[in-house]
Amino acid sequence: MTPAVGTELQDRVALVTGATRGIGYETARALISQGCRVVISARKEAELAVAAASLGALGKGVVLPVKAHAGVLDDSVRLVGEVMETFGRLDILINNAAANPHFGMTLDVEPAAWDKTFEVNLRGPLFLIREAHRAWMGEHGGNIVNVSSVGGASPAPGLGVYDITKAALNMLTKQLAIELGRDRIRVNAVAPGVVRTEFAAPLIANPTIQQATVDRNPLGRFAEPKEVAEVILFLVSDRASYINGAVIAVDGGLSSGPGL
Repeated sequence: MTPAVGTELQDRVALVTGATRGIGYETARALISQGCRVVISARKEAELAVAAASLGALGKGVVLPVKAHAGVLDDSVRLVGEVMETFGRLDILINNAAANPHFGMTLDVEPAAWDKTFEVNLRGPLFLIREAHRAWMGEHGGNIVNVSSVGGASPAPGLGVYDITKAALNMLTKQLAIELGRDRIRVNAVAPGVVRTEFAAPLIANPTIQQATVDRNPLGRFAEPKEVAEVILFLVSDRASYINGAVIAVDGGLSSGPGL
């Protein structure tokens, strides 16, 4: 029997990285609203405490904050270990944490900035998925969503290094979808356009970039974090049980036509 809408995620355990604000926070909130037990992770302990208090005030699910750096392997091992020690399972993984320390010509990037971008945006998701697979999902199945970007499908001025990591993340998503499907693990990605978050604030604050972005978008506006979170919520639900290896654009139609 198909579960009633709003009950199918009850008591499942979800881990959301980069969850103190923006898409990560809204995704954690959406999962909690469905009765999930949610682990939120980020680098800054003070921000984690604030986010956990705010999410806990919803009164609809258990929230566990765990300080961890998305690009550090030892942190990923410890993070999954804490999830398993506390809850004994891990059903949902949302790889949302991202870094973009370089804005400008790709050839001008410093090696340290290049390495950090790949460390957080690509290596981090890979090894966190590996730990989740080893700890629980390999035997019990699960759902994984990687937060990519519309830039992973089309280049944009100034964002070359970031976009390259997101293009690779899209391929990682598809590769793992075919490798892990037999383990009853679905791996998908969402590819937002510009979302009104602190992460995108430098773009939104630039009047020229802001106007050009809005003018090119068929809906004529930026996305709100909640709009991306709702797509993620659908992908990890049983309503999306036959969606695997997809990279779903959440960009107002920007990637559907000319002018990216």
